[in-house]
Amino acid sequence: MTLAWRHLLRALYLETSTPRTPKTRPSPKAGAFWTSVTKLGLHTKPRMPPCDFTPERYQSLAYDRVLEIHKQHLSPVLTAYFSEPLLLHQGHMEWLFDYEGNRYLDFFSGIVTVSVGHCHPKVNAVAQKQLGRLWHTSAVFFHPPIHEYAEKLSALLPEPLKVIFLLNSGSEANDLAMLMARAHSNNTDIISFRGAYHGCSPYTLGLTNVGFYKMGLPSGMGCQSTMCPDVFCGPWGGSHCRDSPVQTIRKCSCAPDCCQAKDQYIEQFKDTLSTSVAKSIAGFFAEPIQGVNGVVQYPKGFLKEAFELVRERGGVCVADEVQTGFGRLGSHFWGFQTHGVLPDIVTMAKGIGNGFPMAAVVTTPEIAKSLAKRLLHFNTFGGNPMACAIGSSVLEVIKEENLQENSQEVGTYMLLKFAKLRDEFEIVGDVRGKGLMIGIEMVKDKTSRQPLPREEVNQIHQDCKRMGLLIGRGGTFSQTFRIAPSMCITKPEVDFAVEVFRSALIQHMERQAK
Repeated sequence: MTLAWRHLLRALYLETSTPRTPKTRPSPKAGAFWTSVTKLGLHTKPRMPPCDFTPERYQSLAYDRVLEIHKQHLSPVLTAYFSEPLLLHQGHMEWLFDYEGNRYLDFFSGIVTVSVGHCHPKVNAVAQKQLGRLWHTSAVFFHPPIHEYAEKLSALLPEPLKVIFLLNSGSEANDLAMLMARAHSNNTDIISFRGAYHGCSPYTLGLTNVGFYKMGLPSGMGCQSTMCPDVFCGPWGGSHCRDSPVQTIRKCSCAPDCCQAKDQYIEQFKDTLSTSVAKSIAGFFAEPIQGVNGVVQYPKGFLKEAFELVRERGGVCVADEVQTGFGRLGSHFWGFQTHGVLPDIVTMAKGIGNGFPMAAVVTTPEIAKSLAKRLLHFNTFGGNPMACAIGSSVLEVIKEENLQENSQEVGTYMLLKFAKLRDEFEIVGDVRGKGLMIGIEMVKDKTSRQPLPREEVNQIHQDCKRMGLLIGRGGTFSQTFRIAPSMCITKPEVDFAVEVFRSALIQHMERQAK
């Protein structure tokens, strides 16, 4: 079904359905709040939009057996959401189905990975065709899919970013980018933001600065962290800082074309360069918008000045587009373009293959030659025929279905809808983001901006799942809800998601009042 037809179907649904709750706007004051919300039918489950797909009947392992096998044979690291982990069976576009046939609206897309929709029919058809033709050769032989894909991907990047290295994951891509930066600069030190996530391999753990990914053993040598220019939680921020339809609740006296917070954070970056690294450095890694840290946006103009400072020290600038790339931010195809910068290296993964293991590093001919002089780089599965055929089909779907434009239109619509909840609820401290990459930071109160306790955030998260909405988590204290659906999402589905989230917030307030 085309995206236009799916929009029409959901529009018809909205015209013929009855709103589940009145459009009340309760006051943030406790007494007035409870006068209004008690009329809402607090535990009424919002009506889910229609779906033109019927999943297959589940015929695999019993749920208890799955839990038993997981406990005995899989990693003991606790990564699953919810006290009773969700056992998924099938997916279709923006929808997921569990083993009992329950349907969920997927607003996290496999951790910002399913870019064009679960089991998209065109991507499926291309994968099945390639599966019957050729799976694997390795880089010692040529095959057309890799060359077709390289031509398509390079056309989407500005000069001189035209040399492509294909790999299998974001961690691998950032590993290779670290090697490139050091090989080209002949320097060691690499800087990344606090709160950054660039992978969980032994090498990239040095770049990743989220506490629970840090080890008590040496790893990722030669990496230094610098202050994250977070205009909501950081020491400086105001009401004009972000490239977003929604700004922070913090006030400032800045004119729209200048930012005192940006200047203060640049001084902190200069301090890192002066005190924590050698006079000459290898590079600087930055996500255009931080993902794992809770969709954190920097002040406008910050990255441009930071890149200049890094290059003055002989370093290269690396844009980690693993979560932000491929049109997700709406206004541009790549996140670095939203900052008006041109990196020396770009890393990408996740949405590149719509869930198929695939990644890439794109750089300049000069940097690629520096690596080739130092290392016979080889990757057994990188650029395999299956990945490249799927990658090409993903690029085609993004263009044919205008998914970048959809990200801009529907993402802006969603940001503004969630921003109204921030005005309504004291515990919604910040709503931020761009396109279809949105963060909702939960706080005890807007004055202190202290994180809402994890147990309370868990309850809200659980309630959303119970009503059929799957969202992600992020932030140092897991206090931020991350929203990043597939780019095929529609406005009626956004309306449902916002209604579910609002219902979960009301239920939370009811629990706290008892």
